[in-house]
Amino acid sequence: MPAFAADRMRGRWCRLGPVLLLVLSGCAGIFRLDPPPPTVTPGLPVLGLDNARFWPDGPADALLREAALVVSRQAEFSAPAPVGPRARGPGPRRAAAPPAPPAHFLALSGGGDNGAFGAGLLLGWTETGTRPAFNVVTGISAGALIAPFAFLGPDYDDALQELFTALQPRDLLRFNSRVVAVLFGEALADTTPLYRLIQHYADEAMLAGIAREYARGRLLLIGTTNLDLQRPVVWNIGAIAASGHPRALDLFRSILLASASIPGAFPPVLVDVEYEGRRFQEMHVDGGAAMQVFFTPPQLDLRRAAGDGAGQRRRVVWVVRNGRIDAEASAVNRGLFSIAARSVQTLLHYSGVGDISRIHLIAQRDGLDFRLAFMGADFHAPRREPFDPVYMQALFDYGRAKGRSGAAGWVTAPPPVSTFVPPAGR
Repeated sequence: MPAFAADRMRGRWCRLGPVLLLVLSGCAGIFRLDPPPPTVTPGLPVLGLDNARFWPDGPADALLREAALVVSRQAEFSAPAPVGPRARGPGPRRAAAPPAPPAHFLALSGGGDNGAFGAGLLLGWTETGTRPAFNVVTGISAGALIAPFAFLGPDYDDALQELFTALQPRDLLRFNSRVVAVLFGEALADTTPLYRLIQHYADEAMLAGIAREYARGRLLLIGTTNLDLQRPVVWNIGAIAASGHPRALDLFRSILLASASIPGAFPPVLVDVEYEGRRFQEMHVDGGAAMQVFFTPPQLDLRRAAGDGAGQRRRVVWVVRNGRIDAEASAVNRGLFSIAARSVQTLLHYSGVGDISRIHLIAQRDGLDFRLAFMGADFHAPRREPFDPVYMQALFDYGRAKGRSGAAGWVTAPPPVSTFVPPAGR
């Protein structure tokens, strides 16, 4: 569980634990349509699109086909214009193609309110004048909420800053106060306020902008977890945006909400699909349940996917961890739920560290430069509650300073894990 929710969740679980143990086995499930048959789910089109999503733990064929389309669109968009008649033969001659510019990939991790770090980093980067237009942007959880703004570029910086610094906790979530709702519901909190925010920012104009950039050969990929299958899903937002389907915007918003929906803390999101004339519902939750940050699956050879010119083109993967690399020391009470919560925190921390190491190894294998930014041991600010505005503003400012520092804000390899001791009174 991300750090922003851990303290509050731990207190609630400790109070409700004994009751939950008595009643959970008898709780009836909340109504939903059946999930589609597991064997056919990976091949089901969504909104009639075969490339609306990918399964990064499966065969790489679909991703390779999408990569070929991307390369084709990039070539078409960057093709030089005719400059005059040919010396021989019909038709105008074309200017010689310029060398391919560097390709930049941005991977944004989850982290709850720690997403303020990544948002600030991007704005500071803009201020240096060196922030690239990313060929591919990926996002999980809080990173998923940042990703569309990062993809569309500096014109969306003001909105991104507002999202991570100008809001109150009540603008994002509402905890269930009734015991019955907690015991027999599907989550400890209601994300209706968060969905309203998503509706406000993820509008028709944003969707149209994503579709336009997709046509130029750029990709925006958002990760969720299919809880029925226990498998990660990567959604191709550009293809969804470009489809013109009347439900494309609703699906986009649902994907953003699902990617940020911590299982048990926030309600899952149901995605409608059809199979053999019958309607089904898939259950999707936080992409962080399967992976904390992602770039490309190991089975995809990026040299092959990028085409013949990959060896001559510089490629850089920028990884933003909205959290720490070092492990945070904390005294753990000898209680069932304290131990369980701390163990889950530890599992997720090292899952994220492992994801970063995997991206680094893929970059080395496939000839990419690797850059990583993260919250360092030099950041100290108290967090009084989840989505504490004072904490998020301090973290945003810290990330912004890192972004302004240029190359000094990034490392070229994952650092070893060390122990961080929070300041007294945090």
